[in-house]
Amino acid sequence: MAKEGVEKAEETEQMIEKEAGKEPAEGGGGGGSHRLGDAQEMRAVVLAGFGGLNKLRVTRKAMPEPQDGELKIRVKACGLNFIDLMVRQGNIDNPPKAPLVPGFECSGIVEALGDGVKGFEIGDRVMAFVNYNAWAEVVCTPVEFVYKIPDDMSFSEAAAFPMNFVTAYMMLFEVANLREGMSVLVHSAGGGVGQAVAQLCSTIPNVTVFGTASTFKHEAIKDSVTHLFDRNADYVQEVKRISAEGVDIVLDCLCGDNTGKGLSLLKPLGTYILYGSSNMVTGETKSFFSFAKSWWQVEKVNPIKLYEENKVIAGFSLLNLLFKQGRAGLIQRVVDKLIGLYTQKKIKPVVDSLWALEEVKEAMQRIHDRGNIGKLILDVEKTPTPLMANDSTETSEAGEEEEDHEGDSENKERMPFIQ
Repeated sequence: MAKEGVEKAEETEQMIEKEAGKEPAEGGGGGGSHRLGDAQEMRAVVLAGFGGLNKLRVTRKAMPEPQDGELKIRVKACGLNFIDLMVRQGNIDNPPKAPLVPGFECSGIVEALGDGVKGFEIGDRVMAFVNYNAWAEVVCTPVEFVYKIPDDMSFSEAAAFPMNFVTAYMMLFEVANLREGMSVLVHSAGGGVGQAVAQLCSTIPNVTVFGTASTFKHEAIKDSVTHLFDRNADYVQEVKRISAEGVDIVLDCLCGDNTGKGLSLLKPLGTYILYGSSNMVTGETKSFFSFAKSWWQVEKVNPIKLYEENKVIAGFSLLNLLFKQGRAGLIQRVVDKLIGLYTQKKIKPVVDSLWALEEVKEAMQRIHDRGNIGKLILDVEKTPTPLMANDSTETSEAGEEEEDHEGDSENKERMPFIQ
């Protein structure tokens, strides 16, 4: 069945390329598969080992085929998240063994169906969660992690949708029970999750949103939140100056001393949710000092104090919920609700910029510098700028990476296409 799917998918791909005025891909360039004998290969971003940007390379790998219950997707776009940066550094619990292909979300076209797959057809436009391996031209993932996308949703929007909006929705409505008249404090308000939180809050009447972000982002995002503060300011005093009681919900992706500050801002029956720890990332590689500092600054929670003050503290990890805790059915229902809000024009992913696979180092540097407003997208079909392409020369999967040269700093100043 999967073999038949591959043949049909090749016809579908050729038809799509013909409609776009292109000849079917036959190797070379920035897209399409290469056929070596009976084996097919694809381009993929490979992390050779944990560490700095020099550990990333675009290589050719064997193309996967769907197993029972899986779909094979011809990838058009991939989402880049802060967790990907932490994975690159090895700054997560129980990191997988390298080499590996990073990435947890993508969008594209269904190319083949594994046995037992129902509800999808070859040629369907979809977005998907992937347990690693998303940053490639082709991925295979279980059907329960795949969702059809509306006709008017672009592939870049679809790649920006799953992680950000599902995370924001789950925290606001499933964990914190957001209702009319409540107030929310969200850190990194200019990021992908921050903007998703702001949009979802706007769907509920009279919700006040307090946000923190770098000053240079304020002009671009000022209309998405009610009150906006500089990320380095004393936001606790700023919030209390406006709302003496504090807020109902705190969404914290920073950790460190922000945990104690967030708890101090909660109203009675308020909820603090930790969903990240970006304060642990300071340099290009993993820093034990930053990890220790962040851990030391976290306020030690006293359950008796929570009881006395009527406060709730929670954590949220979408990837664990999906891949370790088996809640794909719940996420499917949430995605359905979010697609409904999208079709009603109530929410829309904010795409910061598009990058070729070969530009992944520069894209990661941008997210490390907190320079993005919304989501960074790896566009599989985008042609890289010449300097960036030279910096990420394709190698065999076993090829060695070259160290970055000091003279390559000019490459980081080159900007991608901004949507």
